This record gives sequence, structure tokens and C-alpha cells, in this order.
Amino acid sequence: MIARGVTALWAVMVAGTTLSTAPATAQESQTPSVVGQEWIDMNYGPFLTTATEVAKGNIAYKGISIRLDQGEGGVSAGNEFMLFDTDTLRYAAGWVGPQFLNWRSIVYDGSHQTHVAIRGQTVFSNPVGPGWGRPEDGSFEDRRVLGRDGRRYGPLRRDWGHWKGLYLHGNRVVLSYTVGDAEVLELPGVERSEDATALVRTLNIGPRSRDLILQVAHQAGNKPEIRECGSRQIGVYAQPPGMNTVPAIALAGKPMGTAWLASDDGSLRLSISAGSDPVRLKILYGLIADNDAVEPFAALVRTSSPPMDLEPLTHGGPPRWSEKIKTKVTALGPTDGPYIIETITPPTKNPYRSWMRLGAFDFFPGGKRAAVCTWMGDVWIVDGLGGEQLDEFTWQRIATGLYQPLGLKIVNDTVYVLGRDQITRLHDLNGDGETDFYENFNNDHQVTEHFHEFASGLETDAEGNFYYMKGGRHALDAVVPQHGSLLKVSKDGRRTEKLAYGFRAPNGLSITPNGSFLISDQEGHWTPANRINLVKPGGYYGYGWAYHDSGAAPATYVPPLCWIPPQFDRSPAEQLFVTSKKWGPFEGRILSLSYGTGNISLVLHEQVGDQVQGGLLYMPIAVFPTGIMRARFNSVDGQLYACGLFGWSSNRTRPGGFYRIRYTGRKVYMPSALHAIERGMVLEFTEPLDPRRAGRPGAYKVERWEYRRSANYGSKDYRLSDGSEGRDALTVESVQVSEDGKSVLLEIPDMKPCMQMRIRYRLQAVDGARLSQEIYNTIHALGDDAPYRERFPGVGG
Repeated sequence: MIARGVTALWAVMVAGTTLSTAPATAQESQTPSVVGQEWIDMNYGPFLTTATEVAKGNIAYKGISIRLDQGEGGVSAGNEFMLFDTDTLRYAAGWVGPQFLNWRSIVYDGSHQTHVAIRGQTVFSNPVGPGWGRPEDGSFEDRRVLGRDGRRYGPLRRDWGHWKGLYLHGNRVVLSYTVGDAEVLELPGVERSEDATALVRTLNIGPRSRDLILQVAHQAGNKPEIRECGSRQIGVYAQPPGMNTVPAIALAGKPMGTAWLASDDGSLRLSISAGSDPVRLKILYGLIADNDAVEPFAALVRTSSPPMDLEPLTHGGPPRWSEKIKTKVTALGPTDGPYIIETITPPTKNPYRSWMRLGAFDFFPGGKRAAVCTWMGDVWIVDGLGGEQLDEFTWQRIATGLYQPLGLKIVNDTVYVLGRDQITRLHDLNGDGETDFYENFNNDHQVTEHFHEFASGLETDAEGNFYYMKGGRHALDAVVPQHGSLLKVSKDGRRTEKLAYGFRAPNGLSITPNGSFLISDQEGHWTPANRINLVKPGGYYGYGWAYHDSGAAPATYVPPLCWIPPQFDRSPAEQLFVTSKKWGPFEGRILSLSYGTGNISLVLHEQVGDQVQGGLLYMPIAVFPTGIMRARFNSVDGQLYACGLFGWSSNRTRPGGFYRIRYTGRKVYMPSALHAIERGMVLEFTEPLDPRRAGRPGAYKVERWEYRRSANYGSKDYRLSDGSEGRDALTVESVQVSEDGKSVLLEIPDMKPCMQMRIRYRLQAVDGARLSQEIYNTIHALGDDAPYRERFPGVGG
């Protein structure tokens, strides 16, 4: 029924209810030739999830593109496709190749302010809105969250319809959802005869207490006419202006309790009566050149196999990614310092051409294995971790097709993956090591097509609740309430709560021991510099184009723990607490990861009154070749593991990497604490300093400045002294060194709060080791001198 070269035409047929387990006809399709672009050459598996445009004004924001012709090479190697929107439970479109998508998106070709669109010949489409009528009354009025752009976002109400997830059986994709109280399984496919081809929907609908109405197809303002054609019904649309062919709809058979509904707005819908018996349907979609092409079209319908029982496909099938790939450990950077980087070499050359840009990971109990997600939608298991000496690793791909995942958490041996569309819980149903059921744990996410609204970080609290961050739009006002917010998902996945807001581009989060959150944000509009936030529920954190319930941004915002100038870290990622006693003298301290510069920094923080403040300096760890996104301490070996990627602006351009940062036992020469007091700055060190050199005021250079928050991108530096552009150089009047040599007081006249201070020094430890470092810190309030009088005689005197 698909006439090659015919455009903008489609036809639809429904085939009877006789039960069968016969599979749909399949046609092999070969893997496309390598074009040298990683995002096109990659095998994404049987489906790919991303916001996808069908036509202007018609975007499936949580679109699952599914390959229908069963063959090698993944979804992008196919010729026939359908696009299912999990928000609305509608098929947004069906189309045929040879093209698949336009590959325009930050995750694919790196472009900004773009999104994916289908490419090829559209067979059918449905507009944005519910794919099923409301069970109470059959209404298709879209009642989802109304965005400030006038469009609807997010999922349907659970009592209307709820996306449950998808099953894989080989390369076949079975969709699972509910409509009212009815369970629905649905298998998209393709069928062919010598003269015709059809896109196919096979539906298994469970018992239902109400009549249901299914949205089948739509052509705006063109009401279909149902005609009799022998034993078949043909629905014919009026011929559109400028078209030389006739769009038509064919009905093959008439299942008991079903009826076609043709509406003036151009919708074709199917009514399904309430009943206690399951219903099986098969709907076929095609293109007809003209009325004379009806017979081949109808003939395929007459010979189509009965709709199959889909339940046997929900228990797992043959593996798709059975090959296990071995890699070896390699050293990165110097090996004579206190910390050594060992590369857990990813399988960058793999049979699937998977682009190994690693977005997050977590350890399984025992610490020997980890699950790692890639920004491209994969999940891999890596084995061989946690030993005193790392040697060889085994990698196995277990899941594909996810929507730009940048968060992963393992709970009770089960992998949860955070994508832009939902939190997905992965299930291996038959024990072959691969994911057979991609369960929707929570899909309350409000997703637009905007490139910038990443969902990042996934953590749990002691009660089992989940937390993640959602970014705001770049240089644009928020559209949905979740833009630029910290979100909490209940441990059962049924509820989402917005805890705090005002974030521009957060990249990960961690939960502090007292239940607050550490969250970084990036310099940009309304964010004059990068910042690390200590977040508490209810707070507003400064991004003027985040969503505000009142419609206007508050006049004040919660200040950060510290500001970070871009020359130190152009793009901070996750922060985390040091929880290991085996990782040097920093247990209980905070580390900050850098996506932008590939560094790891120590956060020196203190609390003065109600405000936490502090600063950062680089750890004595080599610079990574890729941006560092996520890190966790291994409970077995006590060492730090980190992963990362390159995907947008960064100094570090290796596509991705996975690393262990191992403490060697050697001395670490650096500050361990920082305090701002009325008399000056107190620095505490891990090792005693040479008092003669540490006591010289000339060994220290200190300057300070302010930023100006505005709708402009970032901020210049401004002097506190007169407000002019630049920085104030401060005089270190004298230096006191503590008796044990591990603390210094820089006595600075005119101490006062400032958004940014920079402290540089060249010192020497008592054993001759040299220290040449710099600290960037923020002072919100000055502490009392009194606690330091005993350590530094004369303070406060």
C-alpha cells in the first residue's frame, strides 16, 4: 500500500479479531554504510527516544521512533518507522525512508536551538493531543499542563492513560500502557505483499468498564468519507489541492463492538465498546496512488494474518548485544604524586559503533561491577572494578534507545536511568543479561523540544525518594513549571514535587548529610559567574528565566556557597562528599568536578551564622582529557571513580572516559580549610609549612571583586572600592604562622564581604616540598576573631 515516490498520502485498514501468535512479515535491511559521523553511524537498537518533529506545530516531545522492518543495524538502518509519544499515548506519525531523521540536535550534530525531525515520506500522522479519548466521556480535549507558550506538556492524568513502558523481544518493540482501567499492549510492524506494503498496529486491549475511543489518523479539516468496496470499507478523503493522488482509508473486517468515527476536523477514530473480554485489533496504514490502487490495498488486508497475542513477547527474547568486550587498564598522567589516574578503558571500538560519551554510573553491591549510561542512550555493565590492582575489564551493552541519560542510580540491584523524558527502571526478564522491559518508573517530566533543558543527576535519600535536576531554557523564558528546578520523586514513583527553583544549567547534584543539596550552575544570562549552591527546599537560586509561579522573578535570591570565575572552571559539574578513609586526608570534605576543564577541585567551606561560604582550589590530580561529569567512591577499595564526556563547550574534547583516581599514600600539600574573619583570612594546611617562607607577606597575592547580575550573559569584574571595572588588589599587612606550622593568618586591612576573592601563594613545606596554588572564594560574612586568638597571638588584641 505504500507507493514509493507518492507524497502526503496514506490509507488505513483494520483487520479482524481472530486470535493468532503468527508474527508479522519482516524484511531484512542492511546496516547503513559508515559516513564518518558518530551519531549517524551508531546502532541505536530497535528504537530511539527523543523530542521529534512531525510537521510544524506537531512535535512528539517524548517520541519513541520504532523501526518496523526487522533487520540488522538498529532503528536508523530501517525503511519503515512509527513514532509513539508517551506523553499523549498517540502515534504521532508513520513514515518510510530511505531517510530516518534529520539528526539536528545538540546530542547528535552538536547544533544549538535545534531539534530532531522525521525525514522521508509521511504515511499518516496525528496532531498533538491525546491518543485516546477520556474514558469518562470520550472527550479529546487536551487537559495536560498548559505551558506559557499556549501548548500542552507532560503526561496525561493517570486515570485517563498511563505509559507503563516497553518490552523488547529480539528487535520487536511492544508498548505497554493503560487507558482508564484497560491494559493495552501494542506492537508496531510492517506487512507486505507483492503489490502493496502497510504499516501495522497490533493491539491487545484488556477488559474495560467504559467505551474507549482510539485516535487513528488525521488530516486537518478533511472529513473522511466511508465507502463500501466489495466486502471492505474504504474511507476516502477529498483530494487535496495540488495533489495528483487520492488519500484513502480501508477497513478490513469489523471486529465486534467497534465502529469508525469520522469527524469534521479530519480525524478518523475507532470506538471500542466496554466489555469483560479482551479485544485484539490490527490496524494497517498505507499510501494509495488513486482509487484504482484500492484492490491491491484491500487484497493485502484480506490476506493479513489475524492479530496476534502479544503476551508471549513480554517475557524476554533472544539477546541483541551478546558480545562481551575486554579492555585493559592504562595510566593517565604522572604516577609519582599522591593521586594516580587509572583509565578504565571504554570499548570505543565496538560492534555497534556506540559513541561512548559517558553521562553517569553507579556501583552494584560488592563494588566489582558498575552500570554506566552514555549520553547517546546506551547502558553498559562494566566488570573488573574494585580491586587493589586493576587489570582487565569486561563491558556488555544491556540497554539502548534512552533519551539523553545523564543520571543513573542502582537501588536493590536494579538500575534506574534518568533521561529527559522519564526515570526508567531496567528489567532483565529472562536472565540473559540484557534489558527486556524498560519500565516507566516516573514520567512526570515536562519536556519541550528546547535543546538546553537537560535532566541531570539521580540520587536517593535515606527514605528511598529520588531527586534530579531539570535545566532552564537557554536565553529564553521558562515555558513549563519544571524548567530550572530541583525535583523530588516519591520512592514508589507516583508523585513528583518541585523543591527549589531558579537554576539555569545545573549539572548533577548530591545530598548532604543533613538533607540539603549541593548543586552547581553555569555562568550565563542572570548568572554572572558559575556557582555552587547549597540548596534547601523552597529557595530561589537566581536564574531570572526559570519558571516562577507568580510570573515574575523574585527581587532577591539565595546566594551560593561560592562563585567560580570561568577562568578557574568554565563549567562545573557534580559535587560530592569524600566518604572514604582511604582517599587521603579529606574525609568529610567536598569535591567539585569540572565538565569544562577536566579538573577535580577541593571545596573549602565554612558556616558563618546562617550562611555557608567558601572557595575552591585544584586537587593535585592530572587534568582529564574529557569533561568530568559524575563520581562515586567505591565501598570496596575506597577509591574515587569518575566518568565524563564531551558534548558542548569545553576545554576537554575526548568523547568520553571512565577513571579511577587512586590515593597512593604520599603526602598531600594543600589547604584543608579556609576561614574569613574580621582580621583577615585563615588557611589551614594538610602538612606543616616552613615558617620563614610562610611568614612573608610577599609570598601572597590577594584580590577581590564583584559581579553584576543581569539579563546579559555573565558579568565583567567590578571593584568593590569604586564600582569601576577591574579588581581590587589587597595588601597582606602581615602573616602569622601557627606553632604547628599548619595554619596561617593573612592579616588584611579593610576585610569585608565580596562575591569573589583570589588568593595566590608560593610556599614551602618543612620537608622542602613546594606549594604554588590559588584559591577562589566567596565571603558572605566575616567570622569572629575570638576562636583564633590562641592559635595566632595578638589577634583581636
